[in-house]
Amino acid sequence: MSERNFPRQFARTRRFSLGVPRRFGISPDGRRVVFLRSGGDDPVTCLWTLDVMSGQEWVVVDPRTLHEGEEEIPDEEKARRERSREKSSGVVGYATDADGSLAAFALSGRLYTTRLDGSQDKREQAAELRVSGPVIDPRPDPSGARIAYVAQGALRVVDSDGSNDRALAEPDGPEVGYGLAEHVAAEEMGRDRGHWWAPDCSGLLVARVDTSPVQRWYISDPANPATPPRQIAYPSAGTANADVSLWLIGLDGSRVAVDWDRAAFEYVVAVHWATALLVVVQSRDQKTTRILEVDPGTGATTVRREDRDPAWVEIVPGVPALTASGALVWTGDHGETRHLLVDDDRVTPPGLQVQAILDVDGDTVLFAATHEPTESHLWTYCPGEGLQRLTEAPGVYDGRLSGGTTVVSAQSLDHDGTVVTVHRHGKPVAEIASHAEKPVLTPRVELIRAGERELRTAVLLPSWHRPGSGKLPVLMDPYGGPGFQSVLAARIPTLLVSQWFAEQGFAVVVADGRGTPGRGPAWEKTIRGDVAAPVLEDQVAALHAAAERHPDLDLSRVGIRGWSFGGFLAALAVLRRPDVFHAAVAGAAPTDQRLYDTHWKERFLGHPDEEPDNYTRSSIIHEAADLRRPLMLIQGLADDNVIAAHTLRFSTALTAAGRPHTVLPLPGMTHMASQEAVAENLLLLQLDFLKRSLAMEDRDPAAPSS
Repeated sequence: MSERNFPRQFARTRRFSLGVPRRFGISPDGRRVVFLRSGGDDPVTCLWTLDVMSGQEWVVVDPRTLHEGEEEIPDEEKARRERSREKSSGVVGYATDADGSLAAFALSGRLYTTRLDGSQDKREQAAELRVSGPVIDPRPDPSGARIAYVAQGALRVVDSDGSNDRALAEPDGPEVGYGLAEHVAAEEMGRDRGHWWAPDCSGLLVARVDTSPVQRWYISDPANPATPPRQIAYPSAGTANADVSLWLIGLDGSRVAVDWDRAAFEYVVAVHWATALLVVVQSRDQKTTRILEVDPGTGATTVRREDRDPAWVEIVPGVPALTASGALVWTGDHGETRHLLVDDDRVTPPGLQVQAILDVDGDTVLFAATHEPTESHLWTYCPGEGLQRLTEAPGVYDGRLSGGTTVVSAQSLDHDGTVVTVHRHGKPVAEIASHAEKPVLTPRVELIRAGERELRTAVLLPSWHRPGSGKLPVLMDPYGGPGFQSVLAARIPTLLVSQWFAEQGFAVVVADGRGTPGRGPAWEKTIRGDVAAPVLEDQVAALHAAAERHPDLDLSRVGIRGWSFGGFLAALAVLRRPDVFHAAVAGAAPTDQRLYDTHWKERFLGHPDEEPDNYTRSSIIHEAADLRRPLMLIQGLADDNVIAAHTLRFSTALTAAGRPHTVLPLPGMTHMASQEAVAENLLLLQLDFLKRSLAMEDRDPAAPSS
């Protein structure tokens, strides 16, 4: 298979995500690892277990033995998967009891449990519990005696033998639901759940979500005019959010409200319930965050910690947490550094940027952090032992820790895909195989620091190009915005795509500018009030620095492509800097910042009623008349994240201004646009548009390729 088949492989393997082991769980004694994995081009995901001591792994649940035919996914589950960008099918999530012996999962809206400790007959992989459905997000209690789940807006509980199925909380209004995360929590805060068991199994903390204050939007399917529009509750910037409250609901039917100033702190960011019940809440302007300790008996709260920031208080994955001795694990921004805090003590040095808290094992904290933004390494902190760095080779690492066992996932520029190793008390004991396909091309990435801001930039040239042999048109291929890094010391899928474009005759430049993660809080917050001008300026600076380093880059032929924020950046580039950029492909571009959701946009631009100029300077619809370059707009018409109105209104403005442009609508496609045929041809259509727009000749088929 040649590099010419890359688009098909990229689409078929769902961006090479299929076959990669993921979602690891480790038993408290560290002797068993549970994980999900599919085949390399098979989207059906199975539940697996690894015996740490022997290194043997086996399939615990193969969903094809439980359900025949196409999976029937409830609407609420489709929304959950869209928020988490889940691309596979089968067992895509699971939860376990406290000792990791029992797992619960949903398949086609049905509830299943399975044993993970080897006590279940291997011929009977899983037991279906006949309950009210469709089932969403089932979770065993710590003892494994009961399973909580959500069905039709109600929070229900069933005994693990399938008996005594009953509702603990039922919708008390037409727009009320219990036990699931609302849109902005799942999309922007990283909170993907809405119910949590008490450690003593006596009841649960449950989120009640009332979406009646939220405006209603409608997503239709123009390709099927007989299909009614789908209604969604979407809180765009400046409008009302869902009303989220928390309730302590006992198995005996008791019900106690958690009491806090919900008017001042309307966002529920995170919940941690172990030796104490902690709830993180945030103000609407996101400049103040509080950790509340909740009395499970009365619902009364006390402020355990409060953080303030003139821009926003960043939400870091994995916090709050508590160590075995009761110390609070948190993070805090101090100057140029995001530190790990343990009971208010800064335990990490200046310059080491904490990215996520991954696990707490006893008093040991496992976290991801970086000195160099193109890399992410694993560290531990333990009182008396201090800091320890677990990974050394350049790359991007993730991990889990429990019972003295550490699972390390590694990506680098030296190997394809993800390598997963299991360590016991610091020594490697096993490897969990990846079934992911090997890409048909290898990215040839040069990482540079561009310009005076030392912008982390990747330059990818055709494998067949020799310096001085001829000029290469340039393709800028950024995301370039908050929340995501494109320039990493790893063969990530986006760099594989960049290399494929390079093989078609481009010099590809990828740059992470101001606002992107990995360089500390000051760097991230420079875009407060303007998410357009600084990021565009940095793309121009990276382009020129790359051209100085590589004289073969032809700055008279520069294209730019991107998706989501990257799509916005691509359209912005040809509008504001046609002297630099000569063609653009903008996919799912948020062209009017007021049409995006509250939590994300107000974080960077403030409330539109209070800071309207921020939204004007960061939107591009009103600049439509300035278009002078070829522009392709791509939009999934079923996208409920960046809705089609962004592209359609922008196209209308361009037409009204008499500006020619190309629109590629994708009926039935969401923000992921992951359907195989569409994903493959999207790359080919973009390539064709860019080649025509930049007057490129097709490369000789006989020319060397990877």
